[in-house]
Amino acid sequence: MDFSKFEKIIGVEFNNRNILEQAFTHRSYLNEQKDSKLEHNERLEFLGDAVLELAVTKFLYENFPDKNEGDLTSYRAALVNSTTCAKVAGDLNFNDFLLLSKGESRDTGRARQYILANTLEAVIGAIYLDKGYPEAEAFVLKNVTPLIQEIIQNRSWLDAKSRFQEKAQEILNITPSYKVLKEVGPDHDKRFTSGVFLNDELAAKGDGESKQDAEQVAAEKALKEKNW
Repeated sequence: MDFSKFEKIIGVEFNNRNILEQAFTHRSYLNEQKDSKLEHNERLEFLGDAVLELAVTKFLYENFPDKNEGDLTSYRAALVNSTTCAKVAGDLNFNDFLLLSKGESRDTGRARQYILANTLEAVIGAIYLDKGYPEAEAFVLKNVTPLIQEIIQNRSWLDAKSRFQEKAQEILNITPSYKVLKEVGPDHDKRFTSGVFLNDELAAKGDGESKQDAEQVAAEKALKEKNW
């Protein structure tokens, strides 16, 4: 994989390109490449998540002095969630550089979106380690925070569950409820299917790596199903 092409896309030249390669290495890839000396990207993801949140928090604090803590928290959640991160990663052609197992590489659905989001965080962590915080912050300010205007315009700073509840109460005078319909996989790699209900009506189902993620997906689908 020629990661120099990726460096040109993001405008960052790494001192240690191995750490960039690690950022793109999914755990599933190493399960098939037993002789690989690479590490998977989960520790970098953990680090990058914190760097991303700090950079976004500082940006919002400086640029929205009239907003209270609650609004700023909602804006931040919308900027750092998996949907936004996956969009940024897709726009930067992350798909061309992912190191995945054969099975994972065939999946282009919701699971791929999670992988893209996690890889973006890992790349931010890699930039932080290799180039320092100012370069990592600059990457976030260039690629992530510009989405805030679209988020405000579309009211997507309200998460899907909040938007669906708002609409359900306004139109039907019903407060939605959620129920886990299915759990699969071992404890360290469990996936959930949750349903969102309007009284006894199943409005939509959603899958996720946590109950909360599955509920958000279900609510997003329900908004589309109801054309809300």
